[in-house]
Amino acid sequence: MQILRDLPALRAAVATLKSDGKPLALVPTMGALHDGHMALVEEARRQGRHVVVSIFVNPRQFGPNEDLDAYPRREAKDAQLLQAAGVDILWAPSVEVMYPAGYATNIRVSGVSEGLDGAARPGHFDGVATVVTKLFNQVAPDVAIFGEKDYQQLAVIRRMVTDTNLDIEIIGMPTQRAEDGLALSSRNAYLSEQERKDALALPRALGEAKRQIEKGEPVEAALARAIATLASHGFDPIDYVTLCDADSLEPIATLDRPARLLSAAKLGKTRLIDNIAVDPA
Repeated sequence: MQILRDLPALRAAVATLKSDGKPLALVPTMGALHDGHMALVEEARRQGRHVVVSIFVNPRQFGPNEDLDAYPRREAKDAQLLQAAGVDILWAPSVEVMYPAGYATNIRVSGVSEGLDGAARPGHFDGVATVVTKLFNQVAPDVAIFGEKDYQQLAVIRRMVTDTNLDIEIIGMPTQRAEDGLALSSRNAYLSEQERKDALALPRALGEAKRQIEKGEPVEAALARAIATLASHGFDPIDYVTLCDADSLEPIATLDRPARLLSAAKLGKTRLIDNIAVDPA
């Protein structure tokens, strides 16, 4: 596996990989890899694809007083995992390579980016759309693979790719979970032992709300119960627990189309997100 940090070297290596005609898959990450990331890598390698994994902690998607400085960085360990998984290239640029002096361009996707985390974290999805656009231009993949845990992020990227006519297939992979149901996340490392136990209230509250809504109970009442459950387990603040159209992410009050139940809430110092599909009968 090649570990590359400058753009000319990346482009030369990508050209060499593509010379055999096999498709190239990109898995963008911020590092601190876990089994969820590795499931994306496994999917990337399917059908004989070449694989590039990027590790870049993107400052433009962190707001003031968020965890940019504390975000876990362990490139050496991540590189070992990726090499063992058969990755061809680890693209690990510096901030100066990604955003050189004089950089002045911002990518903004309207609509799907504006509610949920877009409202709770102003500017976050501008940073996501900007860095992903740059990664797509740098790596020139045929396929890019993202996890559904960051469901709104996936929706933003799909909209951006469609609107800009990028010839890249976007694959969303189901959320990978620990045996007890908690969605895998690099930020789970922040949780204390007690918080890790309390965190299970999030997937369980969403699961119960899903069951209630699919049985025909009023959406508003099911969401209120989920919020109360989270509050009783120490989540504060609770940014949202919302049922949305699965494609547009517009909030919906009745289950009359494929939907997604999404939540974000803070437990201690750790902000957790999760989502599950909710389907009409």
